[in-house]
Amino acid sequence: MKLHKATFTLDTEAGKATYVDITPQLRQIVKESGIQDGLLAMISPHTTCAVFFEEFAHDYTEEGDESLQADLNHVLEKIIPAHTSADTYIYPGEAHYQAVESWPNAADYLPDGDRKALWNGDAHLAATLIGSSQFVDITNGDLGIGSTGYFYFVDYDKTRERIRKCQVTVFGE
Repeated sequence: MKLHKATFTLDTEAGKATYVDITPQLRQIVKESGIQDGLLAMISPHTTCAVFFEEFAHDYTEEGDESLQADLNHVLEKIIPAHTSADTYIYPGEAHYQAVESWPNAADYLPDGDRKALWNGDAHLAATLIGSSQFVDITNGDLGIGSTGYFYFVDYDKTRERIRKCQVTVFGE
């Protein structure tokens, strides 16, 4: 059995959930691996990010979001309200605030010491529901998906823009 690992980065936006079609990167990684038959695992190492499989919708909102992703956002907002105050969720509690404030790079997480920058409990819950990993079959050196299926990486944390990683492992023959 052969094993091939790769990591790529994605830029996310502040103020909205950021969805990125990662299907082209996954196909390239399979090609580079030389594996013809096996499995591909994709994983987000970030606790506010998820990966999932969905149809490409072709329609976009005025904000530039694919219609199925806008619908997913609306459904998630119904079951997971936006984190708009310290009272919306139990998370983050005082111990978490203090832990982050003690980090050497605390300013990256708390610009100007603003604790509101940690109000992302909604993002953690959404990522937990959607899931941080996916597997897909590799057949004949390509993803085993139909013509309308695409893989997406999403960062539900709206607090700031970031550079995120997607880790991929391809294994097989």
